[in-house]
Amino acid sequence: MLHRRFLLRELWQGRKQALIFIFCVALSLATTVALNGFRRDIDHSITGDARALHGGDVILHSHYELSPGLRRAIDRLQRQGTIAAAVDTYGFYSLIRSSQGQQTLFANLKVVGEGYPFYGRIDLQSGRRLNQALKAGEVVVAPEVLQRLQLRIGDVIDVGEARLRIADVVTYESARPVDLFSFGPRVFVAGADLAALDLIKKGSRVNYETLLKASRDSAVEPLATELRAASIAGQERVETFRTAGSRIKRFFDNLLFFLSLISLFTLLLAGIGMQSSLTALLREKETTLAIVKALGATRGFLYRHYLLLALLLGMIGSLAGSLAGLVLEGFLPRLFTGLLPPGSDVEISTLDLVQGMGLGLAVVFFFTFLPLSRLNRVKPTAIFRREESDDNRSVVYYLTRAVGLVLLTALVVLQLRDLEIGLWFVAGSLALILVVSVLTRLVLRLSRRLSPRSLALRLAVRSLVRPGNATRAIVVTLSSALAILLAIFLLERNLRQTFIDSYPAAAPNLFCIDIQKDQRDGFRALVGDDVELFPVVRARLTSINGQAVVREKGEAPRGDSLTREFNLTYRDELLVDEELRRGASLFRVAGDGSVGLQVSILDTVAEMGDMQLGDVLRFSIQGVPLEAEVTSIRTRTRSKLYPFFYFVFPPQYLQQAPQTYFAALHRDKAEIPGLESRIVTAFPNVSVINMAASAAELGGLMHRLAGIITFFAAFSLLAGALILVSSILATRLARVREAVYYKILGGRSSFVLSVFFYENLLIGLTSAVFAVVLAQAINWAVCRFVLEIAFRADWTATLAVMIGTVVLVILLGVLSSVFILRQKPADFLRQQGGE
Repeated sequence: MLHRRFLLRELWQGRKQALIFIFCVALSLATTVALNGFRRDIDHSITGDARALHGGDVILHSHYELSPGLRRAIDRLQRQGTIAAAVDTYGFYSLIRSSQGQQTLFANLKVVGEGYPFYGRIDLQSGRRLNQALKAGEVVVAPEVLQRLQLRIGDVIDVGEARLRIADVVTYESARPVDLFSFGPRVFVAGADLAALDLIKKGSRVNYETLLKASRDSAVEPLATELRAASIAGQERVETFRTAGSRIKRFFDNLLFFLSLISLFTLLLAGIGMQSSLTALLREKETTLAIVKALGATRGFLYRHYLLLALLLGMIGSLAGSLAGLVLEGFLPRLFTGLLPPGSDVEISTLDLVQGMGLGLAVVFFFTFLPLSRLNRVKPTAIFRREESDDNRSVVYYLTRAVGLVLLTALVVLQLRDLEIGLWFVAGSLALILVVSVLTRLVLRLSRRLSPRSLALRLAVRSLVRPGNATRAIVVTLSSALAILLAIFLLERNLRQTFIDSYPAAAPNLFCIDIQKDQRDGFRALVGDDVELFPVVRARLTSINGQAVVREKGEAPRGDSLTREFNLTYRDELLVDEELRRGASLFRVAGDGSVGLQVSILDTVAEMGDMQLGDVLRFSIQGVPLEAEVTSIRTRTRSKLYPFFYFVFPPQYLQQAPQTYFAALHRDKAEIPGLESRIVTAFPNVSVINMAASAAELGGLMHRLAGIITFFAAFSLLAGALILVSSILATRLARVREAVYYKILGGRSSFVLSVFFYENLLIGLTSAVFAVVLAQAINWAVCRFVLEIAFRADWTATLAVMIGTVVLVILLGVLSSVFILRQKPADFLRQQGGE
């Protein structure tokens, strides 16, 4: 049986704590609901149509011309009718030049045959289809080409040895719905002009891709299986639209996954806020609960009413959080400006609202179950003795907490859709909270022994351990949230300072690739005889000590990989920025002066493959095997912006292999455009990459991503602020009583204010110090072991965060305590006497 008047009275009397509880519930859901809906929108509009992303049913990919065996298999399957259509594409970078002047632009060329793409769409400014606009002698370009070369449709550009007219402009390409980061804008060239370009030479970096359209859906997998059997393993890759990787999809999957981690962390902290506010509410009601129990109320009566009260507040908070999440979802396209296609919109779904409500109630049930267990520990004698409720915890309490943890873990795994990472996230979050909680407990225990000379400061220290005060919850929440925020900020600063702001003054800013052997003398004459040309031989590492190097099935590419194609080189001496870590010399020399087939490896690749001196590495150079013994391990003393190679061989073993040359130049910024123009005029096949400009573009992308991540991480700070306000409301009577006693004993309002000021100062300072220590530890670990870059503490930013945290806590604490200062002693004593 429900007692409505009791329920409504309890709700009204604890309305401030109830409001905090509702805010915590809403905060825990807002970002999660928004991200779930936004992920669905991304899947629907950008990454959901795998066929449109890849343009075909089966995709054949290689860095070389497709092998004769694979070509024969394609022709045979076309004659049999299994393949309905096939189209070849060639992707590579090259400088293009305006025929009206000397302006050049590094562009991403895509040479396509007729019929490309089979799926998806390429929207043009004119409204025509690509095969209608792209004819021999013409190109279709991205808008950036017109903007940066100051051209318009109908103008002519030089691409390689060909002079082509701009026929149209691409406004949307389903294979590249967004251009996140690339070395140049897209330029479509007709397949009929490939020979006229004269850009593909021996050893040129070209992505050869053949798209196949199956005659029927059921034929896709058998077709791919048959073509894999005909392909050269390690050199040619055969994928279906379902299994082929997409850089765009991988980017959004990783970004949204990371944001989901942050939103779940916010949910966890907001959950602590729910638990803290409900605990404070029940602690404030202990006298009422004791009276109700003395009048015969059963434990079931109290559980029923307060559980219903929590669920009612939870439903209100869930509804508010879900609606806030939908509003936030509508704002996300603006937040992601530059990362989404123009005109991207969101689709508000009632399913998001229903899921949000369900998630909210589940979170409320988990985080309120433990505070409600306090109901059983309140004794009727608390009316007279004003004693604290019994805090002894039974086996049921710990069993309930364990079951709740399992349910919370299941919730996290469902949200992240990854069991392993979900478990790691829960473990890491709990470890972070546990570390801060233990540190806070130690600090509070030590504070009991402190006795400052200042009376106000001494009273503030005692207030930290006041019964019912949520000091530990405040410090844990604030410091955890701040640690994550500061760590993200510091990592972004470290990356920026390593690769962008601290770009070495003497480091190469122009990389020239695909220089042919017969172009070496002419290239030196053009750019200067002092330039060093590095030979590049492309090969794959196939085995280490006879054990094949393969990517595990389903393994996602993370960082560098031994299964990718490597650039080998040859020389007989160390570079100026290299040192030997192991081995007496670069290569071992026999007694007769001969040098056997050996290889020197860089320490980074040695760590990737656990390689040691004496190991035997087997490579494949366009199908030709090469086996060498590791005789030395090198390390580098300068930035990765300088040229480096993982594998170095003695010259005599690679000089006759198919190769190109690579040059790294340093030129003043003003000289670069003219030099690029001269290089593309003399050597159209040579690609020139302006690394300084690319670093600036990468810096812009990093800045946008850091802003998005910080926006979501900032929600976790609100949880800490709510707990701070909740703690002050929960201890209102105790604070009012203290303020009245201070005033009776002669203290002024300024003295009472100073006590509250010092209390919040200590809370803010403790939270800030813990946050800084944890953030710097996270920053150091990620820089040292994950990114492998120099660690910079950035104490200026760290100090600013500490000061900002302390000021924020003081402001919130003091403003929330204003009503206490206004309490008149006579009124309070009269109220207490009436009780």
